[in-house]
Amino acid sequence: MSRIAVIDFETTGISISQGSRATEVAIVLMENGQPVDRYQSLMNAGVSIPPFITQLTGITNAMVAAAPPATQVMAEAARFVGDTPMVAHNAGFDRRFWQAELALAGLPAPQPFACTVLLSRRLYPDAPSHKLGMLAERFALPRNGAAHRALVDAEMAAWLLVRIQHDLRERHGVAEPDHAFLCALQTCTTKALPRFLAANGRRPVH
Repeated sequence: MSRIAVIDFETTGISISQGSRATEVAIVLMENGQPVDRYQSLMNAGVSIPPFITQLTGITNAMVAAAPPATQVMAEAARFVGDTPMVAHNAGFDRRFWQAELALAGLPAPQPFACTVLLSRRLYPDAPSHKLGMLAERFALPRNGAAHRALVDAEMAAWLLVRIQHDLRERHGVAEPDHAFLCALQTCTTKALPRFLAANGRRPVH
């Protein structure tokens, strides 16, 4: 199975248009259901971290002041990823910061994204929550550290991706749930999912 890069950002807020910037990025490269490499770094974007964000993440202004410039970190992250397709939990958020921070570094962001939130909603519609921490508890996923740090969350999302791919193979007969298949699957509604799988020559969901 081809490589997939699972990414997570910590940021100063949720709105790029209102000046939010990344404070930390982590990427886990997955191949054949196992992590094969990791990249993680704090970054200094020259903006202040609000107190409630520090309380949530543990990342302080002093920590980012001592970190490499955001442009340097993003250049390293882009080289690390290359043209590998990407996955994130709530990918719309991470994709926006990936694209915005790379643009500020003068770099393109051509990688396609799949979203484990959308995929979990399609495959586990009965889950009480599709938050990463709740899904990690539901499936007893490996967890090494506190949530809301980029590497911890990227690794949890990577193991959730492994679980999703496993269930697609074992429960739904998908021989090769690669990134292209995941991107197509996430655009389906839950109601349309059986037809989607049947149209692709696979067993329907029961």
